[in-house]
Amino acid sequence: MDLSIPSPLSKASPPSTFLSSQSHKLPRSPCVHYLNFKSRNSSLKKPLVSRQTLPIRAQLSDQTVDDGFALDDVPHLTNFLPDLPSYPNPLQQSQAYAIVKQTFVRPEDVVAQKIVVHKDSPRGVHFRRAGPREKVYFKSEEVRACIVTCGGLCPGINTVIREIVCGLNYMYGVDDILGIQGGYRGFYSKNTLPLTPKVVNDIHKRGGTFLRTSRGGHDTHKIVDNIQDRGINQVYIIGGDGTQRGAARIYEEVEKRGLQVAVAGIPKTIDNDIAVIDKSFGFDTAVEEAQRAIDAAHVEVESVENGIGIVKLMGRYSGFIAMFATLASRDVDCCLIPESPFYLEGKGGLFEFIEERLKENRHIVIVVAEGAGQEYVAQSMHGIDEKDASGNRLLLDVGLWLTQNIKDHFTKERKMEINMKYIDPTYMIRAIPSNASDNIYCTLLAQSAVHGAMAGYTGFTVGPVNSRHAYIPISHVTETQNTVKLTDRMWARLLASTNQPSFLNCDEAIGGKVCKDTIDLINNMKITSI
Repeated sequence: MDLSIPSPLSKASPPSTFLSSQSHKLPRSPCVHYLNFKSRNSSLKKPLVSRQTLPIRAQLSDQTVDDGFALDDVPHLTNFLPDLPSYPNPLQQSQAYAIVKQTFVRPEDVVAQKIVVHKDSPRGVHFRRAGPREKVYFKSEEVRACIVTCGGLCPGINTVIREIVCGLNYMYGVDDILGIQGGYRGFYSKNTLPLTPKVVNDIHKRGGTFLRTSRGGHDTHKIVDNIQDRGINQVYIIGGDGTQRGAARIYEEVEKRGLQVAVAGIPKTIDNDIAVIDKSFGFDTAVEEAQRAIDAAHVEVESVENGIGIVKLMGRYSGFIAMFATLASRDVDCCLIPESPFYLEGKGGLFEFIEERLKENRHIVIVVAEGAGQEYVAQSMHGIDEKDASGNRLLLDVGLWLTQNIKDHFTKERKMEINMKYIDPTYMIRAIPSNASDNIYCTLLAQSAVHGAMAGYTGFTVGPVNSRHAYIPISHVTETQNTVKLTDRMWARLLASTNQPSFLNCDEAIGGKVCKDTIDLINNMKITSI
């Protein structure tokens, strides 16, 4: 039996649906639709017309199936503009796609959020597969697109800008593209720059952002007024979770006004803390560049007696850069991240571990993420709870704090002569161009965003989910943050690699297993991000 839901490619009805089974119930939501089915020969209990219009077909076997399939769909312009006409995709005439076996993504193609499942578990949540559609909802000559970059710097921003411009022009024949300069403020301060493939030809070779950036400055009504006044009908927004929340508000206001404007988000964060997607662009480059700082620290401390090297890496709430850089380096003795509490004094503490390594190797390298140990730093430095223009809590310098505490402990209390080396490569990493891997990744992100906007999708962000690019509702990447799970095997691999203590001081731990109370405490830890 085929389960079919109408699509924005067929004008009949407008997109999005959710399927589930009776035996595996997913959380109920006002925007979720459910279908029940049993076998190939059975019929649907209640046929649904979905919120959006893409057909989803689930081929069922002859056996009874309760598979709990759910599609978490993205908005489409036909949701609030039902009479919007569609047109053949210009890629049908493209030489680049002439020999491609399947030029267009099929309406029923979806990407599973989880690919490791048990035999009888529900199939779970799926997302629209990214890529070109057979029909588009914009005429190329009528498109006026704009691109804006917001928030902190990250390797790869210029590559994304370049590939959006080239993708729109080369694939869809769009000539009218504007660069909004200086972040969200640029919309209402009249800062624009015409973008052509020639203008952006070599910007991927530079670090930073060609369009300049800023934090804050988001005024939804002013921004949408400006979009409307300038006749912009495609908006590409590159930024982190705060920027994407702003993109969601822009989409909501556009829908409220009934404007034919597609809003596409490209998630950017060097910390890799964007939820749902496999990783964020610039992360691979950051990990690779962090090796230089770690190598430098290792050379320094290896060349002196009792050398202690501390390298502070980025990671406000998520320790992915520190963790992956440590795993890649093999020269790191200890890695400290925001998700894993640690303590300095006492049995099993950091001071004890440092002293053991100094006796064994005569040197030690410690990598610390900028958000690690903030509660300890605040207690000793009496920090003030301040925020930056993006609403992020300003962090105290854990690197300098840790350096001073280690120095005081060993020179004053242990009466040991040590050689401290502290390296903070943060701005060196942020400012470099993206490496080959990230350049390819940025190209896929940009082209996926262009295909989605031309196909009429809006209020979405793009990214790889289990290595397949998908269109994801913006709310999914802003409602929570991606953090290192201490109970997952990747953190265990790091502990096995460095042979550092876990800093989990639990008397009830038996046979090398952490007690349940401690595991529950770790799993329930919440890192607050404003």
